[in-house]
Amino acid sequence: MTDQSYLRNLRRPSTADPLRVLVSACLTGVACGFDGTANGEYPSVLRLLSYDTVRLIRFCPEEVSFGSPREMCDIHGGDGRDVLRGKARVLTESGVDWTDGMIRAAERMLDVARRERVELAVMMDISAACGSQVIYDGNRFAPEKKYQIGAGVAAALLLENGFQVISQRDFASLEILYAKIDPQHVADESAIDHHETDWYRGYFEEKR
Repeated sequence: MTDQSYLRNLRRPSTADPLRVLVSACLTGVACGFDGTANGEYPSVLRLLSYDTVRLIRFCPEEVSFGSPREMCDIHGGDGRDVLRGKARVLTESGVDWTDGMIRAAERMLDVARRERVELAVMMDISAACGSQVIYDGNRFAPEKKYQIGAGVAAALLLENGFQVISQRDFASLEILYAKIDPQHVADESAIDHHETDWYRGYFEEKR
C-alpha cells in the first residue's frame, strides 16, 4: 500500500536538482515488453516525461536477464519476498524456471537505485518483477487465473531496502507527485490508488 505521507514530504525539486525517479522502462514507451513492445501506453507515467524537474531512470529487470521478446513469467508459491527467501519460484508459461535470473535482475535494479540515489520508484503493477500491489498467483494463463496482494521480485527487493514504490495505477499518489514537480499543478482530490478501487476491494474481499 502506498505511503502517501512519504510522497507529501518529498522535497520540492528544481531544474538544477530534479527529483530522481526510477521507472519501469516500458511505462515510458521503451519496447522492452515480453512481445517486443511497450505493453501499451500509460499516460499517467508518460506525463512525467514533459517535466524538467524530474529525472527518470529507466530500467526493465526482465529484459536485463531474459531479453525481449521473451516468454511471460509469473511467481508460483508466494510473492516476490518469498522468491528472495527461496520459498517461491518464478516460472515461464512453458514451465522454465527463471528464478535465479529474476533475482539477479532485481539485484541489478537495486544497484541502479542506490547508485542514482533514487527518491521514488514508479513500476508496472502485476508484473512478476515490478508489481508493487497486485501480482498473479501462479500462471496467468490458467483456466481460472488468480491474483494475490504482493510485490514482484524487483519491487520487493527495493521495498526491503527502503525505497518507496508506487504503480502506474496509483492515481492519487501520482497526483501528489505531479504537484511536487509542477508548482502549477492542483492535485485531483477525487483520484484514488489501486488498493482503493472497487475491483481490488471486491476481489480480495471475496477471497477472505
